[in-house]
Amino acid sequence: MNPAPPPVAPVPSRFLTIPTVKPRLTYVFLWLNIIIFILQSITGSEIWFAYGAKVNQAIVAGEWWRLITPMFLHSGPAHIAFNSYALYAFGRQVETVFGHRRFFITYMVSGVAGSAFSFALSPHPAVGASGAIFGLLGALLIYLYRHRHVFGEWGRRQLMEILIIAGLNLLIGLAPGIDDWGHVGGLVGGSVLAWLVGPIYVASFEPPEPHVVDRNPLGLQQWLAVLAVALALGALTLVNINLQR
Repeated sequence: MNPAPPPVAPVPSRFLTIPTVKPRLTYVFLWLNIIIFILQSITGSEIWFAYGAKVNQAIVAGEWWRLITPMFLHSGPAHIAFNSYALYAFGRQVETVFGHRRFFITYMVSGVAGSAFSFALSPHPAVGASGAIFGLLGALLIYLYRHRHVFGEWGRRQLMEILIIAGLNLLIGLAPGIDDWGHVGGLVGGSVLAWLVGPIYVASFEPPEPHVVDRNPLGLQQWLAVLAVALALGALTLVNINLQR
């Protein structure tokens, strides 16, 4: 009888590290929002809202900056507190894996997308960073969906949790006084941007050792995609200006 072959030692699992950055811009936006809210409280929010809130008639009159400024204004302590917590929680996650430049693009363009959707579909004045924050949620959704096979069960759980958070907040946004169209616009803007310019991490086995590379780095093609999204938002705004006139 032949002797039994020696047991084969199991091959140890090897984990590759995704390249990340330390969040910085998340804190810049967070403190900028807080400082502006303090200034609002000292000088009177009416002045800031008069020149910076999303007011449809003012945008129709040519005050296009109102697509940007609303994301830095807030209507009260509860509003700034909730948005600050959400930005702290989700901003760090997105910036860590997206990098500083892609995070900045996602946050700003999502905020403008929220204002553009609100301008198109809601007649009410609006302020708040919610559109930009929903853009971060949309970016996380796309990131987790793209890498669901890499992250396994943990990634699928995270994806479901983000979907539930986004869905619940959209339902809450149906309450009177909340600009849910701004939330929808930010979510759409962040999702589209993440799909076009978000990182796609894959394993590379080129020397000297296996490592993770980004298959979708921020280059000319990605900047053209950002420009296309910006032009689309501009075109949407122009169409609605003509309709509301």
